[in-house]
Amino acid sequence: MLLSVLLQAAAAAAGLAKMGLGLGAGLAVIGAGLGIGRIGQGAMDGIARQPEAAGDIRTNMIIAAALVEGVALFAVVVCGFILK
Repeated sequence: MLLSVLLQAAAAAAGLAKMGLGLGAGLAVIGAGLGIGRIGQGAMDGIARQPEAAGDIRTNMIIAAALVEGVALFAVVVCGFILK
């Protein structure tokens, strides 16, 4: 019962759903870009301070950036489900 009411309300607000899709996807991408930038900045600072640990720092940086990118991709996909 409640689900059918929510689906009817969502169908009536298709224009707002498209705007929400754009805003949600945009915020997810901006957040991911800022997060990956901060990860890169921290990694470069760490490598500059301890060059002998560059391999470990680079590996951790790549793993952290991949996790942030995965979360951003998940957010964009969830925003895409708004249209369905």
